Amino acid sequence: MTFADDLAARRTPAVGVWNRLEGRPRTTDFTRALRAEIRDPLWMLTRQWQLGEFQGTDGGSPVTATYSVAQSRPSRFRPLDGPPEDLPTDRPLETMAERRKVPFTYGPEKIGFDLRVAIGRRWFKLLGKAGLLGNLVFKFEEQYANKYPIALPAKEAVTQRANPGVWATMQAVAGRRMDGYLLYVFLKGGGVADAGITTIPLLHHAALVDAGKRLVTWFDGLIDQPAGDGTWDPRRLEHRFSISAAMPDGAEKVLTAREYPGGELDWHAFSVNPGPPLGGGRPPEPRLSRTVFPAPVRYSGMPLPRWWALEDGKTNFAAVGPDSTDLARLIFLEFALVFSNDWYQLPCDLPAGTVARIRGLTVTDVFNHREWLTPAGAGPDEDWQRWSMFTLDTIGTDDVPADTDLFLPPSVPKVAVGPVLEEVLLVRDENANLVWGIEQTVRMPTGEPRRGSEAAAETVAYRRRPPATTPPTADDPPRAALSYRAMSGIPEHWIPFIPVHVPNDNREIQLQRAAMPSVVDGQPVRPRTSLLRVGFDEGQRYFVNEEEVPQSGTRVTVAYNRTRWRDGRVSLWLSAQRGEGRGQGSSGLGFDLLVKTDLPK
Repeated sequence: MTFADDLAARRTPAVGVWNRLEGRPRTTDFTRALRAEIRDPLWMLTRQWQLGEFQGTDGGSPVTATYSVAQSRPSRFRPLDGPPEDLPTDRPLETMAERRKVPFTYGPEKIGFDLRVAIGRRWFKLLGKAGLLGNLVFKFEEQYANKYPIALPAKEAVTQRANPGVWATMQAVAGRRMDGYLLYVFLKGGGVADAGITTIPLLHHAALVDAGKRLVTWFDGLIDQPAGDGTWDPRRLEHRFSISAAMPDGAEKVLTAREYPGGELDWHAFSVNPGPPLGGGRPPEPRLSRTVFPAPVRYSGMPLPRWWALEDGKTNFAAVGPDSTDLARLIFLEFALVFSNDWYQLPCDLPAGTVARIRGLTVTDVFNHREWLTPAGAGPDEDWQRWSMFTLDTIGTDDVPADTDLFLPPSVPKVAVGPVLEEVLLVRDENANLVWGIEQTVRMPTGEPRRGSEAAAETVAYRRRPPATTPPTADDPPRAALSYRAMSGIPEHWIPFIPVHVPNDNREIQLQRAAMPSVVDGQPVRPRTSLLRVGFDEGQRYFVNEEEVPQSGTRVTVAYNRTRWRDGRVSLWLSAQRGEGRGQGSSGLGFDLLVKTDLPK
C-alpha cells in the first residue's frame, strides 16, 4: 500500500486543520472587567461556582488532633574512632564535638607562656586564701620559681628569640615567676604540692594537698580538653564523632557526624549509623500524649483564598520572577499561591537534646470524622520522590526504611568566637604542581596571634645575624656576571604538600606534607601551627586527602569558643573550623635559574 493509494482511499488526510479557542473582546479597555463588580446574590454564587470555590474534596477542616511522642536523650559519645564514653549533660554538644588539646610544647620548645604564668598566679592565690603564705611569701615564691622555673629559651629556640616582644616578655618573667603548667602536670600525675619545698611546716601538708586538688580542678574546668585525640580528623580536615540514644523499642540509635566542619551544629550534620552500638546509655523517657487544636498556617503578606477578599498590597507574589533553576523559590511560590490555605500546624513542645518519634497521630474534622495519619516521608530511603523534611539519611545503603525520627541536638544557638590564633590556607599551585599550606596566622610562644609572613621574616632576619665574634673574612673571591641558582626561594610560612600514591593503589592520589629548605642554611623549614604540625614532633608523616583541597582552596582556623549552657555554666574550649578558601595561588617556584650578579665596581 502506497501513499497515493491512501490518499485516493482518503485514509490519511492530506491537510491538517487545528482551531484554537480565543477570546474576542469587544473593547480594548479591561478596566471594568478587572473591577470584580458585585451585582446580586445569585450573580455572586454564580461567579463563585465559575471560579471553582464550591469544588473541594477536603472541605472538612481539622478541629482537634491527638498524638503520642516517644522521646530519648543521647547518652553515649564516641570521638572519631576512639572508645565510647558517657555524654555529659552539663555542657553543650559543641564542646564535646569540637574541643582539642591546648598545645604547651612544639617539640623541645615550650609555648603557651600566658597560661603557664596564669596557672602560677592562680596557685599563689589559692595558697593566700588558705593562709599559707604569711611572712614567708618571698622565700615561698622563690622556691616555687626555682622548682618550676620559666627559663630563658635556648639558642636553638629561634621562634622565641626572633620576635622582640616575645624576647622582652621572656626576660621579664624568667627567674621571677613559676611555670604553673609544670606544677599542674606534676599534680595531675599524683604528685604532692609541697614536694621539694622546705619553707612550709609539716602541719600545713594537708592544706597544700587540698590546694593542689583545687588547682587541678580549676584548670580542668577552665578550658574543656579531651582526654584522647579529640574528634578532629587531620586527614579530612573536619570533625567526626558519634552519639547514641536508647529508643523505646529497645534498640540503640547511633547518629554519626561524618563531615562536621565546625561552627554551627544542627540536625543536618548527623546521619543514622547502622553499625555496632556504643553500649550503655540511659533508658528512654515516658511517652508524651497530647490533644491540641490545629491552626492554619499564616505568614505576613499571605494571599487570601477568596476572590473578593481584600489583601494587603505590600506583598505581591505575582511580581516575583524566579529563574528556571531556582527550585526553592518556585516551591515557595507554589505553596504561597496555590496550597497555602491547605496547611495546618500542631503545637508540639520538645526539649533540646532529644530524639523524638511520633507513635501515632489522629485528626478529627468538623464532621466528627477521624483520620489516622502516617508520615509522608515513610517508605524506602532510596525513593527520591518521597516528600520529607528534617529527616536523617542512613550511612552505607539506601535500601532501608526511611528514618522519620526528629533529632534536636543538645546545642546552643550562639557561640562567641575569639580572635583567630591559627589560620592555614590550603591552595593549589598548578604551575608548581603542588598544594601549599600557607600559615596566614601563627600563635606566638606568649599566646598572641601574629601574621605568618611577619613571623617568618623575623625568624629569617634573626638567623642571618652575624655572631657576636665575627671571624675575619678572606679576600672576596672572583665573581661571574651570572650565577646559577638551583631553586628560587619561597617564604618560610609556605609548607608544601606533594602528591603521592595511596598505598596499594596506582591511581588514587593523596597529599603528603613535605619541607622546603631554608633560605639561610638549607635546613628543612618546620611548620609553626598545630594544624600542619600533625605528627611532626613524633617523626610521623602527615597526609591529606586530595579531595579536601578543591580548586577554590580550603581555609582552616583555630580559635577559642565560649558559650553558656542552660544552667548558666560557662563552657570554654579550643576548636578548629573549616571554611572555603580564596582560589588558587602561585608561589613563583622555579628551578635552574640564572641570576645576575652584582659585581664590585
